[in-house]
Amino acid sequence: MASIRKKIPTFTNEDEEREYWSTADSTEYIDWSKAKERSLSHLKPTLRTISVSLPEFVVAELTRLAQKRDVSYESLLKTYLVDRIQAEIAAEKRSFRP
Repeated sequence: MASIRKKIPTFTNEDEEREYWSTADSTEYIDWSKAKERSLSHLKPTLRTISVSLPEFVVAELTRLAQKRDVSYESLLKTYLVDRIQAEIAAEKRSFRP
């Protein structure tokens, strides 16, 4: 006989949902034995808008470089940030020797 599961509440935003699931037992809501693996490759990450003040010459050079690649300077800046963060993470992993 299948056990009765609780109904998942409705949340007004991600923060509220994150807070809820940080303490809730998901097995009261979901029968994980029936779960199927799914690809999440098409999901977009949650974005957060920030404001960054940069010197005019940096914006000008970024714009010039972006035009050469036919992308916006904002997109190029995001690419640069992701590349640098990944490099820093890789460097940390290389230097960490247990």
